[in-house]
Amino acid sequence: MSKYPILRKPVLMTFSLVFVICMVLGMAMSMAQPAAAQVPTATPSAEKTPEPGYAGSEKCAACHQDIHKTWSSTLHSQAFSSPIFQEDWVKQNSANSCLECHTTGYDPKTGKYAEEGVTCESCHGPLQPDHPVSQMPITPDYTLCVNCHKTTTDEWRASKHGEAKINCESCHDVHSQKPRADTVNDLCGTCHKDTGTSFTHGTHASSGLQCSNCHMATASRTSSTGGLFATGHTFSVGSEACINCHKDTVHTRDTIVKLTGQNTGEALSQEELAKLVQEQEQTIQSLESQNSVRLYTGLIQGAIVGLITGGVAAWVVSRRIRLVEVEE
Repeated sequence: MSKYPILRKPVLMTFSLVFVICMVLGMAMSMAQPAAAQVPTATPSAEKTPEPGYAGSEKCAACHQDIHKTWSSTLHSQAFSSPIFQEDWVKQNSANSCLECHTTGYDPKTGKYAEEGVTCESCHGPLQPDHPVSQMPITPDYTLCVNCHKTTTDEWRASKHGEAKINCESCHDVHSQKPRADTVNDLCGTCHKDTGTSFTHGTHASSGLQCSNCHMATASRTSSTGGLFATGHTFSVGSEACINCHKDTVHTRDTIVKLTGQNTGEALSQEELAKLVQEQEQTIQSLESQNSVRLYTGLIQGAIVGLITGGVAAWVVSRRIRLVEVEE
């Protein structure tokens, strides 16, 4: 009796098993969609040691009257006297660490400070003895703001603005603390000029909303957190943005929301709806075709690898069986 029928069965089984495994792997690899995102990590800033020689904001006002007047009505000037800070400070047991950001020239060794609030010398440093011959130093980027606004800066670092190095002063006037435009929408429109062409931006804008209503939405602050709360500087739209306005309907279907046009605020006509449906169907068909091509490509690649790998495995098994028979 021939020995080849005995060899054929395990060889074919080995070849078939390897071939099927390769085809499945090829199909899975072709359909896989890699997705990876790297979020910048925040690094804490070093504590700054105060220097002697603070002259006070009134000294600066003698020459910079306009700037001093603008600054006098800001939150920086009221950083210590603000009732909100005073309430939070009491809840924090009047911790001296709070004075590092809410006063000027605070000395952690003595617990004393030069002036209440965030004054000129908080950002520019102590008055130079020969000023104005020597200019007052300033750090023209986020590293100046991070000393006190760490939570906000951490959010900014994780945003697209942070990746593009669009610093704080690009949007905020440093002395008035107001946006560098008449409105928030005008400020955002300086760079984002095509937002009104999308359905979402168009309908919300026609309702009188600003960009910050959605892109800087945060959860309501119901209790004291010592000033360390989210400010929305990631500029990403999360669930809070929807809940703030649609909290009564976000989880119900009692009311059918009337969808309007992109910018006109008018209901879509039957012809426009039919055209929209046709475009969506074409998109779906295109995606299905692409998936089919990718599937067949994966099968072909898996088959080629399976033929080669399976042939090699089958040859190894056949050789092993023959060697065993020769030995017997």
